[in-house]
Amino acid sequence: MARFSSIDALRGITVAAMLLVNNAGDWDHVYPWMEHAAWNGCNPADFIFPFFLLIVGVSLNLALASKLDAGSNRPQLSKSVVFRGARIVLLGLVLHLIACWLIDGRAFRVMGVLQRIGLCFALVGLCHIWIRDARIQWGIIAAILLGYWALLGGVVEPRFNLVDKIDTLLLGARAYQFDPATGIAHDPEGILSTLPALATVLLGVRVGEWLRTGQLQKMIIGGIVSISLGGVWSLNFPLNKQLWSSSFVLWTAGFGMLAISLMHYLIDQKNWPALGKSFGINAIAAYAGSWIGICLLYGTGAFQPLYTHLFAQPLTGSVSPEFASLMFSCAFTGIFALLLKCMEQRGLRIVI
Repeated sequence: MARFSSIDALRGITVAAMLLVNNAGDWDHVYPWMEHAAWNGCNPADFIFPFFLLIVGVSLNLALASKLDAGSNRPQLSKSVVFRGARIVLLGLVLHLIACWLIDGRAFRVMGVLQRIGLCFALVGLCHIWIRDARIQWGIIAAILLGYWALLGGVVEPRFNLVDKIDTLLLGARAYQFDPATGIAHDPEGILSTLPALATVLLGVRVGEWLRTGQLQKMIIGGIVSISLGGVWSLNFPLNKQLWSSSFVLWTAGFGMLAISLMHYLIDQKNWPALGKSFGINAIAAYAGSWIGICLLYGTGAFQPLYTHLFAQPLTGSVSPEFASLMFSCAFTGIFALLLKCMEQRGLRIVI
């Protein structure tokens, strides 16, 4: 497998950003740019997960290309991809069970970040193994985005859209949000919205092909075209992470392509240091470890006194509550940065 330090670095920066955004010290005091858009729109935090999924697609291409070119057994490759996807989904379910067990009042959630990653990894991996023709893959991407737009039929309001209706029917109280009064559920990593997420990963597969074959110019042009299409489409189908709207797919993938182009140029070609690489080569360990860590802090009742005595009280009067909350996020992420750096130096890598 061809390995690009730029991809490890960008994956790592993305994971570090996840930890920052997901672990605020005080959720009542968070900077707007650290929060996801309430519904329509695209805040800086909304780029994190689609960037990661785009990189999943890039990595799939890089991992499978040499094996497929060498004539490897496709059924065996398919089995490997499906099993790895299943392991990622299982880990996501286990983490949600831990949260349900340790945090009072936390309902078990079926879908989630790792579940979406695992499903997309397996399904797009199978697609790339059996359908390598670029034109067909582009056609599948277009069909997914246009089909999803048609399925929603212009209804994107909360509670009334098809995504929420399906999550209500199939997930109910096991969704991320559930209103007992109305019986309506919503999950930002829900069932139907995983369909356009597949397009994000498949776009990553095409980007991986450009990267692998040295077609940097195509990647830059592709990024500009994707941003333009997403921006125009958003006038009719708004940018929306919660629904993973088709315009959101193109908008975020376009910026992701430009980010990969820049990182590839600076790190792989100009030999700049691959900042974030330690997070990137142990991405799942960082995500799972931070999840378990924060669950333990909440579950043992240690979180609030820790935050109050080390961050809120010492900083009160000198900085804003939002800054104190951000400092906790930075400290928490910094601890994992040190742990992951030690793992990198010792050659330790946890692979699911």
